[in-house]
Amino acid sequence: MILVTGATGLVGSHLLVKLLQENEVVRAIYRNEKSLNTVQNVFKYYNEIKLFNKIEWIKADINDVPSLEIAFRNITRVYHCAAFISFDPKDEEQLFKVNIEGTANVVNCCIDFGIEKLCYVSSVAALGNAANNNLIITEETEWNPEKRRNEYAISKYAGEMEVWRGFQEGLKVVIVNPGVIFGYGFPNNPFYTKGKFGIVAVEDLVNCMTKLMNSSISGERYTIVAENIKFQEALNTIADALKLKRPFIYASESLTSIAWRLDWFLSLILRKKRILTRLTAKSSHSLSEYDTTKIKNTLDYNFLDMKEYLKKLLTNF
Repeated sequence: MILVTGATGLVGSHLLVKLLQENEVVRAIYRNEKSLNTVQNVFKYYNEIKLFNKIEWIKADINDVPSLEIAFRNITRVYHCAAFISFDPKDEEQLFKVNIEGTANVVNCCIDFGIEKLCYVSSVAALGNAANNNLIITEETEWNPEKRRNEYAISKYAGEMEVWRGFQEGLKVVIVNPGVIFGYGFPNNPFYTKGKFGIVAVEDLVNCMTKLMNSSISGERYTIVAENIKFQEALNTIADALKLKRPFIYASESLTSIAWRLDWFLSLILRKKRILTRLTAKSSHSLSEYDTTKIKNTLDYNFLDMKEYLKKLLTNF
């Protein structure tokens, strides 16, 4: 039996569909009943609502060890998709608790229950940073601990360290580092930058995950990015598909520098979550690209055309 953590999230819910389509027996963790409606909608999207009833749901939390241990009974493989995502420095405690401590709990249970293999969903944020004039980032790009990073990136990198600890203790593991994952519609945005970011369709991500888990591969990490695309180009594609106005204001480095400071000030006055931080503003101008040669060669895999994918997805949405 397969266990999926974070089953009510974007990756987890699409992964459930994929696993059940392959006739796997699946147990999935949830924290509240309301979140199950979201998963049902994903199954409806694929016209697979009948498969939804085959899931064995169990109420548990990766930060509650007793409930997690119950969820691990009779499990052979684990997909760890659960994570907390935020770029607000105020969320540091929760980021570390879920992404580091929670992952450590999952790894410990995998070892204690003799799990055959673990797939950990990390992020490109946990990869190293391109140095000097080299703008290409691979799985081997060195992580510089002295370089300033946001709390989310640190938490995902530290989560990977827990997985590697499990590997050193005999647990078979694979790690995937996806870029920005697309699956549904997005709000209109009047601003754009000339930076790049890595994107991937959730279908491609879960395909790679299941192929890696069904292989003999262990002790490897893979960058999962279909395309390195400019922010402006991606936002234009989204706006066109939704018949919305394209972003029309160029957000220069000077403008984003002012914007993150204003956002910080408003967060203090209005007591709201940060939307833009100094580091996210800086990253929006990055021209670095993610190299996916490793996953393409390992699985002989071809990613979906992201522009066509976004057009089709958002038009249907």
